[in-house]
Amino acid sequence: MTTTKIFLGSLIADALALPGHWYYDRAALARDYGQLDCYQAPRNPHPDSIFWRSNYEALNEKGEILHDQAPFWGIRGIHYHQLLKAGDNTVNYQLAQELFATIQKNGFYDSDAWLQKYLSCMLTPGWHRDTYLEEYHRGFFTRYSQGKDPSKCGIRDEHIGGLAQVPALLAVLPDHPDLRALVKQHVALTHRHSNVLRAADCLTRLHLRIREGVPIRDAIMTEAGDWFSSRKAAKREHRADLEIIGSVFSPACYIDQAFPAALYLTWKYHDDFSAGIIANAMVGGDSCHRGAVVGSLLGAANPIEDHWIEGLNYTLTPQETPA
Repeated sequence: MTTTKIFLGSLIADALALPGHWYYDRAALARDYGQLDCYQAPRNPHPDSIFWRSNYEALNEKGEILHDQAPFWGIRGIHYHQLLKAGDNTVNYQLAQELFATIQKNGFYDSDAWLQKYLSCMLTPGWHRDTYLEEYHRGFFTRYSQGKDPSKCGIRDEHIGGLAQVPALLAVLPDHPDLRALVKQHVALTHRHSNVLRAADCLTRLHLRIREGVPIRDAIMTEAGDWFSSRKAAKREHRADLEIIGSVFSPACYIDQAFPAALYLTWKYHDDFSAGIIANAMVGGDSCHRGAVVGSLLGAANPIEDHWIEGLNYTLTPQETPA
């Protein structure tokens, strides 16, 4: 197992879930895209989109992050990722790619260097083609526009999107002497919520155990007991995913529900990468960001079929290519 598979697994799970992201009517998701077992481009209209309720106005040029996507805000039916193509990644995972590349180039992690990269990416017109930007981006750049130091611009965001960059860190710095502390330090730059930091630490511990050769289910049982019950999962695994992610765990983005839902799908599909990421995509909700958990853990412990890598719009360098 190479550590790069951790990162690749998360990117693949995000790209696969892209068209069905934030669908809560799963019948509509199946009607619009069929079985999400290959990369597809998102389409308008998005029947469950509540994007039109979101708003953001830059206070000054230091907060201008919407660029040419601003006219779509406030319009009903707009898909959150309407301009992305099949195999693309959403903006949070595009940032994860930048983080991976920055650390790989420098040879070490530096939070100030990363924050400058984050500012540069988000403030550059055309850097991303994603229409929707999560609350944490808007909060961060509102504070930055007000003159706050970038290191103090993170907000108390409690969404699972805060985990999107964790697999990149784990993949590029596998031998860091205090990886758990570094992960929490990094996530806190944008997500100053105790539960998000706790989930980031749990995800880190799970990967450390899997790296030691511990099977996924055993790792979840020993490291994620405060989030998830393996005993209850064993009683539920015969039930349909649409029933469990909907009635037992919410498909929504709040970390207290989204992280256990991601752990359940990882636990159930512990030995099958493709089946797990397809299941994650088909239950809708915040499927893209659950992919940071489902994709990275299943990718770390299982083979990743070549077609997933070949269809992903992310170019691997020779030193990144998994063995």
